[in-house]
Amino acid sequence: MKVKYLIVSFLLISSFVSAQYKITMEDIWGGKFGEESVDEIHSMNNGEHYTVLEYGDNGTSIGKYSYSSYKKVSTIVDGADLSEAPFFTAYKFSPNEKEVLLATEVSPIYRHSYTAKHYLYNLESKNLKEISGDVEQEPVFSPDGEKVAYVRDNNIYIKNLRNNIEIQVTSDGKKNEIINGVTDWVYEEEFAFVRAFEWSPGGKYIAYLKFDETEVPEISMKVFGINLYCEKMEFKYPKAGEENSKVSLHIYSVDDRKSKEVSVSVEGDYYIPKIKWTSQDHLLSFILLNRHQNDLKLNLVDTYGMGVKTILNETSDTYIDMSDDLTFLKDNSFLWTSELNGFNHIYHYDPAGKLINQVTNGPWEVSKFYGYNEKDKRLFYQSTEKSSINRGVYSIKIKGNHKRELSVDDGYNDANFSKKFKYYINTFSAANTPRQFTLNHSKNGKVIKVIQDNDSLKSTLSSYKMSEKKFLTIKSNDGTELNAWMIKPYNFNPTEKYPVLMYVYGGPGSQTVLNKWGRENYMWFELLAQKGYIVVSVDNRGTGGKGSEFKKVTYKELGKIEIEDQISAAEYLGSLPYIDKDRIGMFGWSYGGYMSSLAMTKGADIFKAGIAVAPVTNWRFYDSVYTERYMQLPEENADGYDNNSPINHVSKLKGSYLLIHGSSDDNVHYQNTMRMVEALIEANKQFELFIY
Repeated sequence: MKVKYLIVSFLLISSFVSAQYKITMEDIWGGKFGEESVDEIHSMNNGEHYTVLEYGDNGTSIGKYSYSSYKKVSTIVDGADLSEAPFFTAYKFSPNEKEVLLATEVSPIYRHSYTAKHYLYNLESKNLKEISGDVEQEPVFSPDGEKVAYVRDNNIYIKNLRNNIEIQVTSDGKKNEIINGVTDWVYEEEFAFVRAFEWSPGGKYIAYLKFDETEVPEISMKVFGINLYCEKMEFKYPKAGEENSKVSLHIYSVDDRKSKEVSVSVEGDYYIPKIKWTSQDHLLSFILLNRHQNDLKLNLVDTYGMGVKTILNETSDTYIDMSDDLTFLKDNSFLWTSELNGFNHIYHYDPAGKLINQVTNGPWEVSKFYGYNEKDKRLFYQSTEKSSINRGVYSIKIKGNHKRELSVDDGYNDANFSKKFKYYINTFSAANTPRQFTLNHSKNGKVIKVIQDNDSLKSTLSSYKMSEKKFLTIKSNDGTELNAWMIKPYNFNPTEKYPVLMYVYGGPGSQTVLNKWGRENYMWFELLAQKGYIVVSVDNRGTGGKGSEFKKVTYKELGKIEIEDQISAAEYLGSLPYIDKDRIGMFGWSYGGYMSSLAMTKGADIFKAGIAVAPVTNWRFYDSVYTERYMQLPEENADGYDNNSPINHVSKLKGSYLLIHGSSDDNVHYQNTMRMVEALIEANKQFELFIY
């Protein structure tokens, strides 16, 4: 009987293994491995309910849910009932939550910006009306909910929702010349914000930025579409060392209908990457950053006399990374994150800018600041306390004591808190575990309910031949430990020799080595492993999660240390008994494309194949804010720009090199690839080119 049982068990296991599927490209990009998610979560004012977007065949809806039970309470807006805007894609509540702005006909501009037609929907009367009859950008309710401010055609407008009168705040807006209230291309891309106007807490004022980009050089690209003639896309793009927009700060009085310019007394070029009202209606804060981005001033301006006072000044021998964590408390003291002690931490300052205390401390990074609960005097944040590849959610008293770890599992945890910080929705994933959404108590992290566990995806994955992603450390040429992960082929045999593909990004502050679900990219790596490749990713020096010394060591020499680390990692991999050292390749996109190009030139003796997608091939071609932050200006650091430009090393190319680029890439311009192509041809080097 025992023998029969073993035979039957063996047959069942064999049958299961043989029934496992192979991953295909059609599976990956056709959505076979797509995740279920929770979209557009908005906590409501009472802190006991939240809303989410829900999609249906007849329209989009906004569902209202209870935090305590995670049961649906009602449908606040049903798109099926809205003949003019059934399929809205975003929404914003008025301050009293009696009205909601719905965005339709969304048309992207750049990475974050878009225009849309916006409708105002009254939840009580069920009345729906257009805001302006045109498309707008970044509409925002006034604090009393009686007005909406927005940008149209580079000008700011205010719409009185009660009498339907529209007031024009600015009138000099003009495409490719003057922008009011939204950012120019480089601010949007590198400082990661679009809306450049803010209502004061009492609604008396609107502070806004004006960008004069008249002198900024213009980029022109052809857009190849279905039309007989190509369309031309033209916009202002400041490359390294070129003219930036001249930015100015203004304060508009709603009652007087007049704007006043804030006097910024500083020598040389500067940026204003943040404006934020304090808790007082007459006191505005703004950050002033010099062009080298190593001298930051936090200033206050009083609307009464328009006087400007600097309350905080940070400087650096390298550069200062901007964050969006400035938070003013009711007493006008403020919370601020900084790398002052070598790791990003939270600091508490009094209203005059005097340090009260450092709230968090240790050889780890605060990676996100979620907010502050005034009632409990407790802050909530995400950090790398357990490991630079993991993210945990924590809370701590403002005095820096009574810290609590709210997340439970090691992996990547991210939180969305309720308005009064009583609850939060935690998003968790790990390297080999798809995302899971849970409803938790913020007091102790206790799970109230699993919202979405992606069990369907897990079941799908179990029917495929999958390999486990495993983490390791590899030492750089100076002995620095580098984080890495490896995926080995299914049914790996240690006596065989396998080719290796190294996946890289490698740019300042980035991380590809995280204990986090990798989604479609991860499934492509699994497909490669299924075909007999080992896939590896290494975070070189210059990447994030390990403090400023590790990150900023690449200052003024982008590419040099990064590629040295990747080369030494490849050499280590080639020394392993199961890796074929003569078949190591690299793949990367954007900064990763730059790294792949360096691998195929400066690392030509190690890397036999490389795929570079949308690569920067010379930092002189890239934008001013990003490039100069790490490299200074070209005339100040010519060798730094040229010594690690792949274009200047094409003569070293030996292996198989594939260049891929989109012809209308507004960020890393197609110019980068065409200049690389020209250099390769002049050097009589063979390569492959794929243009989308």
